[in-house]
Amino acid sequence: MYPLTSSIDAPTAISQSLQDTIKQRDHLGRSSAMTNGYLFREYIGAQSTGVQFTDVPINAMLSFHFILAFAIDYTPVGQRPTPAPTNGVFTPFWDTNALTPAAVAGIKRSHPNVAVMAGIGGDSVQDITKAFFSPTSVDSWVSNAVSSLTAIINTYGLDGVDVDYEHFAAGADVGTFVECVGRLLTQLKARMPHITTSIAPFEDPVVQRYYQPLWAKYSGVIDYVNFQFYGYGDNTDVAQYVRFYDQQAASYPGGKVLASFKTGDTTGLISPDLGISAARELQRQNKLPGLFIWSADSSKKSSYGFKYETEAQQIIANH
Repeated sequence: MYPLTSSIDAPTAISQSLQDTIKQRDHLGRSSAMTNGYLFREYIGAQSTGVQFTDVPINAMLSFHFILAFAIDYTPVGQRPTPAPTNGVFTPFWDTNALTPAAVAGIKRSHPNVAVMAGIGGDSVQDITKAFFSPTSVDSWVSNAVSSLTAIINTYGLDGVDVDYEHFAAGADVGTFVECVGRLLTQLKARMPHITTSIAPFEDPVVQRYYQPLWAKYSGVIDYVNFQFYGYGDNTDVAQYVRFYDQQAASYPGGKVLASFKTGDTTGLISPDLGISAARELQRQNKLPGLFIWSADSSKKSSYGFKYETEAQQIIANH
């Protein structure tokens, strides 16, 4: 938060615009006073490529969030026969050899505009089995999730959570998901008011059926919507991307909906170049609160490296 000078004698003397700015910066997690208040995010660690935080270019003029992919409430991969749900007891499944608590502390120390989040859920447990949202009950799942995620946040020195469940067990109805996740985020924010929270839906009838009611009831404890626009087909052009963005902004009314694209294998999906062009157009229309990329692992393995991370951050930094 910006320090207030001694010439301000009372909170009522602070302009509304300054209060809004302070609130915005606080919601960004750790934000340097030199950033412009807009956000770039990148998922990291899901593919165990050995990618390090320090591999990724970081523009000092914006707020930068790494999202560790993922903490999952499943048993460890080494246990047999296959990983199984643990009812909200989360364990880090990201590349814990490369992305350690010391690495988190180091990147935040080197870059004051960087914050690090834990993504929870994800598509699969290291490609062995799909990661299903599968609670035993609302109360037990919330209790376990709050306890285990608080421990992970404290151990790693993290700044928030991103909810990224993509699969739902047969017995996990919409109401259960809404209450589990909504209460989780509410309790985490009560314990740690500084944290940043987000959800990561995509255009799928089942996924939207779960996430839109969550937003409708608990948007007050959700700071960002990381919408996975890269799930749209490769026949998408810039104008269509903007229409898709407008549709999703309407589906999550009042939300800070981030644009997105993916690197690496984009067969059948929108390309990084299209994602960059669409972000520029959204920025031109003053609709772009931020942008995220899936993922640092894919970029590290690609022939072009972190080219698109640099280009995307230039768009955000020049907002």
